Amino acid sequence: MAKSGVIGGVCTAHAPQLWTRPDSEDPAIISRMETLLGDIGAKLRALKPDVCIVIANDHAQQFLLHCTASFTVHIGAVAEGAFAGRSYSYPVASQDALDLVRYVQRQGFDPGFTSTAKLDYAFGIPLDFTGIDIPIVPVFVNAYVPPQPSMERCYAFGRALADGVKALGLRAVVVCSGGLSHYPGTMRYMDPGPDTAFDEYFMGRMAAGETRYLLALNERKLDETGNIELRCWGVATGMIGERKPDLTSFEPTWHHNYGTAAWTTEAADEPFAPHYPPIHPDRVILSETLHRLAEDAAERERYLADPKAYAASIDGLSDEERDALVRLDQEQMINLGMHPFVPHAFRRVLERAGILEAPAPKKHR
Repeated sequence: MAKSGVIGGVCTAHAPQLWTRPDSEDPAIISRMETLLGDIGAKLRALKPDVCIVIANDHAQQFLLHCTASFTVHIGAVAEGAFAGRSYSYPVASQDALDLVRYVQRQGFDPGFTSTAKLDYAFGIPLDFTGIDIPIVPVFVNAYVPPQPSMERCYAFGRALADGVKALGLRAVVVCSGGLSHYPGTMRYMDPGPDTAFDEYFMGRMAAGETRYLLALNERKLDETGNIELRCWGVATGMIGERKPDLTSFEPTWHHNYGTAAWTTEAADEPFAPHYPPIHPDRVILSETLHRLAEDAAERERYLADPKAYAASIDGLSDEERDALVRLDQEQMINLGMHPFVPHAFRRVLERAGILEAPAPKKHR
């Protein structure tokens, strides 16, 4: 049975030049972006998602004066828009959208919701280029009208959405757009233009799978580097999780820097054995015994007089636990699933008393 949850996604750019194609735009860059996003879209569709959650910002056209929420979910039957002579329309997974609103409300979020808001080109361009053809759930993020949500809030909202997707038993992909560095409408848009040094560093963090780097970006840093739209990436990466993308791309231009990160394969269940595991319920008696030996001098005397007899006197220990207690081999204890500090504490007492020899440090090459 296919797993539910957020199974893949892409964060990319939505610069209007990708559609309007003015003479100032390098056609080779547009061609590369079309090919890149077309390939990504095909891979996302191949994952057979039930729904596509589209995360983007409004450019202060609809959400400005009347009501501006940090996050707004479209729950209408159809989401439409128009830009630069193009009209576009997408079916909305209305019931799923409404269920997600209810879910995140229970998690402490109160997003706005709309049945009629028009889709900005920030939604239309990535949907067009990726060729997504399944019902969508549009999510507007307030990037331009202060007070905007913090990056921490964006990431946490994304986590709540992802939990909701899984709770509803859906398979979802995420299509997100925003940035990178640009300053539309300001004097800095033309000169000096994008903060390419920052964007290159940022994309390096994304390529390494360090998506939580976004949480280090406060309001001032986002504004200074022309990256206020990265709040959309914050929501998206909150949904996708701390996964290394399957591919990244960076295309600098004079007006926007086009950054793309895509997760086009389902996350594998990677085994994780932490150095400090939780207390194993089957090792409680052995853990209590070792703690008692580390703290109680009289108890230690009993043990040191005859370790085998002492181990045999402890009710509830298995044969392998008794052997481990006699030998006090740290590696053996860890292989049993013991928390390392438990045998380590007793060993340190014996080492300080000169009863047990401390392990020699290994030489580093």
